[in-house]
Amino acid sequence: MDLAFTPEEQAFREEVRTWVHANLPAEISHKVHNALRLTRDDMQGWAKILGKKGWLAFGWPEEFGGPGWTAVQKHLFEEECALAGAPRIIPFGPVMVAPVIMAFGNAEQQKRFLPGIASGEVWWSQGYSEPGSGSDLASVKTRAERVGDKYIVNGQKTWTTLGQFGDWMFNLVRTSNEGKPQTGISFLLVDMKSPGVTVRPIKLLDGECEVNEVFFDNVEVPVENLVGEENKGWTYAKHLLSHERTNIADVNRSKRELERLKRIAKAEGMWDDSRFRDQIALLEVDIVALEMMVLRVLSAEKSGKNSLDIAGLLKIKGSEIQQRYAELMMLAAGPFALPFIEEAMEAGWQGNFPGGETANAPLASTYFNLRKTTIYGGSNEVQRNIVAQTVFG
Repeated sequence: MDLAFTPEEQAFREEVRTWVHANLPAEISHKVHNALRLTRDDMQGWAKILGKKGWLAFGWPEEFGGPGWTAVQKHLFEEECALAGAPRIIPFGPVMVAPVIMAFGNAEQQKRFLPGIASGEVWWSQGYSEPGSGSDLASVKTRAERVGDKYIVNGQKTWTTLGQFGDWMFNLVRTSNEGKPQTGISFLLVDMKSPGVTVRPIKLLDGECEVNEVFFDNVEVPVENLVGEENKGWTYAKHLLSHERTNIADVNRSKRELERLKRIAKAEGMWDDSRFRDQIALLEVDIVALEMMVLRVLSAEKSGKNSLDIAGLLKIKGSEIQQRYAELMMLAAGPFALPFIEEAMEAGWQGNFPGGETANAPLASTYFNLRKTTIYGGSNEVQRNIVAQTVFG
């Protein structure tokens, strides 16, 4: 296993770094480095910049309009974007549903949906979790009944991240109650502007409406929006979830936030506390270990060996690291890590923060928000069971 980057890969990194620094708007980078709220225009604006370059579809093969990068190049691209302060690419379109459409969709679906995803023009949402179906995803109850050349969809999805911005949603729906629960699920693409679709924001602890409930009341969906075969959606969902759990690990964002933690600790005088520095050091060791685990996967792919099936491990460790750096930032800032107050932020209070560092104001918001990471994408408790079964049989 060779984890060293080749001269060609280092040159690629420099190319990406130069382009990102030249094209990433300074205002957006400032917001990301200081954990300030990103608007839809911020997120989609950066997506469109990447789309124009052909890099929003950074993980796609050339045959579908992607750059055809190797696994190592994709990793280096994500790392340079994160360190520069670029917003995370909203994964639901380019990282999650696109691979499913490529692998299981027909030629017409690929021609219809992939260009809008690659350009950043179309915002996708994920319709998986329901009030009674989260980690036990096979128990979804949202029903799609075929009537002629349409499906009539009724039911509810919840925790739909950024669903208030969605143009389209990929949905797990139940099309049969026969046999095992997994065998009656289908994968359906739904236009969120369809009559009968209602999006209701959920306000979280940090005051944000990042997630939503989505209701379907006799929503008509053309049969041609079914991906693959009816009742085979569980297979497609598992294909997608492997991408989601690896994405949740997000080692590159953790590396950026580690540097932010160090800045806050130094500004607040906590860097002089040897015990606090010990905690930062332990966190850094875990981030390096997570990166090594990611690079092991990339090394296996690069050498043509079977990739290690460790999506669950990456998700577990990556999500716990995110919670730890958020907590350490709160501890470093002390009383200046005040809760997010939307009205005060909108009025410019952020720029006149009374004491401490300006960047400390959103820390409580970040802390509250990241409590979710060990739950979504399959709770860590469930992931540990899956890892145990995979390792021990």
